Amino acid sequence: MAADRPTDEFGNERVDQLGDERVDHRFKALPPDAEGLTVAELAAERRNLFDGGFTTPVLALSAESVEHNLALLETYAERHGLAFAPHGKTSMAPQLFVRQLERGAWGITAAVPHQVRVYRAHGIRRIFLANEVVDAVALRWLAGELDADPEFRFVAYVDSVRGAELMDKALRDAGASRPLDVVVELGAGDGARTGARTEADCAAIADAVAAAPTLRLVGVAGYEGEVPQADGDRVRAWLRRLTALAADFDKAERFAATDEIIISAGGSAWFDAVADVFAEIPELSLPVCKLLRSGAYVSHDDGHYRHLTPFNRVPDEGTLQPAFRLWAQVVSRPSGEQAFVNAGKRDAAYDLDLPEAQVVRDARTGEIRPATGITVSGLSDQHGWVRTAPEAELEVGDWIGLGLSHPCTSFDKWQLIPLVEADGTVTDYIRTFF
Repeated sequence: MAADRPTDEFGNERVDQLGDERVDHRFKALPPDAEGLTVAELAAERRNLFDGGFTTPVLALSAESVEHNLALLETYAERHGLAFAPHGKTSMAPQLFVRQLERGAWGITAAVPHQVRVYRAHGIRRIFLANEVVDAVALRWLAGELDADPEFRFVAYVDSVRGAELMDKALRDAGASRPLDVVVELGAGDGARTGARTEADCAAIADAVAAAPTLRLVGVAGYEGEVPQADGDRVRAWLRRLTALAADFDKAERFAATDEIIISAGGSAWFDAVADVFAEIPELSLPVCKLLRSGAYVSHDDGHYRHLTPFNRVPDEGTLQPAFRLWAQVVSRPSGEQAFVNAGKRDAAYDLDLPEAQVVRDARTGEIRPATGITVSGLSDQHGWVRTAPEAELEVGDWIGLGLSHPCTSFDKWQLIPLVEADGTVTDYIRTFF
């Protein structure tokens, strides 16, 4: 109900309540002697990750790197005149959503209705759903949320005439009193993911929206990361199709029911191209909200996005910092060429790249040194396979700090993640909801 919503702009009251949760067996790696404390009480103790009672494996987020990344995208968006709705599916962490909103984000992007429910439970008032919703149950719930909270702004994709018809029927059956804002999704090309394939298809969808009393057309959107054989020229060409579609719709007075046109794109690999092309948008009859949706930046990574980030192409704009480190302990050293750590597929992202051995923390001295000659060669469910060269210094009990690739499949394996300062002090715990 609307009366239960937090009163402040960013939902801090609801997020602060996460600190009231009790620490227990549900949360991997947290100190056994902390059982019964609230999360806030444990955070106030400022324990050290290495000698404060944590068990291995333990995933840590660098407090300094998270803050750096939040600030960098805030200034990037401001500099390029972009609104920003970072994709929340990456972290599903309301504490991070609040910090993104405090850093100027327009709202938070979602992929599926369940994520929208999580956002609403934590007070998020602007949500962009980068998908078409045809689930009647989800649409009935959305209608209730919109009716109960006049300050709730929700925008969703529509990519087919049939989808528009299903949305309209479900909303009419639910007795919706507020129209649902939609943007027509232009697909990134033949063989790409969702979205209408041609401008004629987009126009037919816009006609279907206009015929639906429960829907309101407010813009166009898409995802340039699905452009086939993507390179700078192909991505910019598709983005110009998207902005031209918005201009054509505007000329045809298709946005007459709104007071602002949303044009949205932008994953984590091509937001420089989005900034370039969106800067070319001509003056339209209404103000334009140029909405970027990149989400992986908040933690960045040591693999997939380290190679793909646009900041590699535009280094003068800044540099993101990888914030994740998974600490695992050597539990077996059967030969001079092989070792095993106690972290596997249940703990580390592995869908794109294997973890990268970065540092070793000596179990005898606590000294941290580079992981010279140490390579992760494979993962079992609960073990990491480690290959060691002759120069590698490693024994049972040592901790290995692993860099991870693909933040989206790192966050989802941990419900409560220590936020750690450079000296190992844990200052907070990030709660995820997958």
